[in-house]
Amino acid sequence: MSEIDLLKRDSSHLIHPLHAPSAHLSGKVWDSGEGSFLQDVDGNRFIDGLSGLWNNTAGNGRVELAEAAATQMKKMGYASGYIGSTNLPAIELAERLAAITYPNINHFYFTSGGGESTDSNIKLARYYWKLKGKPEKTKIISRIWGYHGVTLAAMCATGISAYWPMFEPRIPGFSHIPSPYPYRYKSNDVSKSQGIAAAEELEKQILAEGPETVAMFLAEPVQGAGGVIVPQDDYFRRVREICDEYEVLLVSDEVITGFGRTGKMFGLEHWDVQPDLIQFAKAITSGYFPLGGIGLSDEIASVMNSSKSPWMHAYTYSSHPVGCAVALSMLDIIEKEDFVGQAEKKGSRLLTKLKDALHDHSHVGDIRGLGMMCAVEYVEDRKTKEAFDVSANIGAQINKKAIERGLFSRVRGDNYFIAPPIVTSETTIDDIVDILAASTKDILG
Repeated sequence: MSEIDLLKRDSSHLIHPLHAPSAHLSGKVWDSGEGSFLQDVDGNRFIDGLSGLWNNTAGNGRVELAEAAATQMKKMGYASGYIGSTNLPAIELAERLAAITYPNINHFYFTSGGGESTDSNIKLARYYWKLKGKPEKTKIISRIWGYHGVTLAAMCATGISAYWPMFEPRIPGFSHIPSPYPYRYKSNDVSKSQGIAAAEELEKQILAEGPETVAMFLAEPVQGAGGVIVPQDDYFRRVREICDEYEVLLVSDEVITGFGRTGKMFGLEHWDVQPDLIQFAKAITSGYFPLGGIGLSDEIASVMNSSKSPWMHAYTYSSHPVGCAVALSMLDIIEKEDFVGQAEKKGSRLLTKLKDALHDHSHVGDIRGLGMMCAVEYVEDRKTKEAFDVSANIGAQINKKAIERGLFSRVRGDNYFIAPPIVTSETTIDDIVDILAASTKDILG
């Protein structure tokens, strides 16, 4: 059947994430994939400009991952991970993660994805402070443009307001501070660097809430879905100091940045900062199996293990043996193929090429990135940074032109995202830049 026919069948029964039937009419029906390319049912080939949803870093067609899943399924497809029950892949995965994460993170709880990981850390932080004799520490601070998932608690932490109105009222106890957003953040304190001033927005919010009530600060090392916002170099070091001063747990959301995407194994390594908790998903299995998790500092794990009552938090698929087996295979790929080194080198090429191709364009306000995640921000007026009117749909128009030329990605407003699989060839990286530059000129001259 043609793609049009299949989309009609799809609309009869399927409800999609971010469901909007009119937008789906021009959608794609994917049939196959190889490396950094996707092919639709009509035989058209596209560059996967966003690694699926930031997750498929190894690209499609990785036989090793398929074989790891098949082998484990044949041996044992499922077993509970509840207390009193475990399995060898889960044990081995926790050991492997302890060897590659931040030095203080050595204990892990597995989930099915990023949203579950966010909820797990929120519940763990509240539990931890109760065990520490500070049950009033329950509040969560995160950032505007932060994305942490859309389960109910994760949605409340997510700082992209479009996700809220349909489901309000939100859970009490969540607040957001400004993003460090180097292109747009403004501070009235000229005596401090932009990064320090942005970090001290956290201190202001902690004091406004009452330090005795704040449990955790949740932040992505690089804000992904909010716009690929790379913080200033001094931002997270000051954040760490503030969290220590006010006894607030620093939680690093590594769902996008983890496992090599930024040119480091984990994002906060760029600034020599260690978090108290981490959360991960996506690239740990390259999207081949739904798996995520959280990592606990040794101190938090010690307090948790000293409790005489169980942690009443559970998922049916926690420590899923098949997911853990796929993750182990993926870690082999990451290490053997040097994903960290690849992302650093190829990401530098991507960012340089984007700047060479677009930096002179009168409607390109900012070109930014770290490793294999970049964004181009389009503006009405480059001098004033004035945004286009929302009704102009500039980002969507450019994205449509890019799709017509064979590049499939996503936008947030007038921010175009580029985060292809880490295995993407340098030639394909150059093609991405050429397609985006041509699509930009199609719409903006």
